[in-house]
Amino acid sequence: MKIRKAKISDLKQVHKLVNDFARKDEMIPRSLNELYETLRDFVICEDNGNVCGVCALHIMWEDLAEIRSLAVDKKYQKKGIGKNLVKQCLKEAKTLGIKRIFALAYHPEFFKKLGFVDIDKSSLPQKIWGDCLRCHKFPECDEHAVIINL
Repeated sequence: MKIRKAKISDLKQVHKLVNDFARKDEMIPRSLNELYETLRDFVICEDNGNVCGVCALHIMWEDLAEIRSLAVDKKYQKKGIGKNLVKQCLKEAKTLGIKRIFALAYHPEFFKKLGFVDIDKSSLPQKIWGDCLRCHKFPECDEHAVIINL
C-alpha cells in the first residue's frame, strides 16, 4: 500500500468511495466536477491500483485549512490508513505554512488521538458560510469541530 497525491485517473474511484460514505450520512457528498476542481487537495492510499483510502487538505484562508473527505474502504479500516492520510495532509499544510487545520467529524476521538482539540464551529466562519450552507443538515449539524495548531 502506498500513500500519494491523487491523479486524474484516481478520481472516479475517489468519487465512489466518498459518496458511499455520504450515502450513509457520514460525510458531505462530492460531485465528480468538484473532485476534478479540487484534485490537488487529495491524497490517496492505493493498493494494487485500487484506491482504498482518501483524504483532502482544503485551504480556506491564509492561516486555515480543513481536513475533509477522509474515507477508508471498510475492508481496509483499522490498519492505520486514515491516520497516515491525515498525517500526510498535516505535513503538506506545514510545508505550505498553514498554521491551523480543522476538521468536522462524526468521530472526533479519531482526530483527538492525532493531537486535534475541540473547537466551537462558530469560530470557523469560512466553513460555515462555504460548504455548510450547501449541506442538507444545515443548520442542525451533528458533526464535531476539532482543530490542531502546527
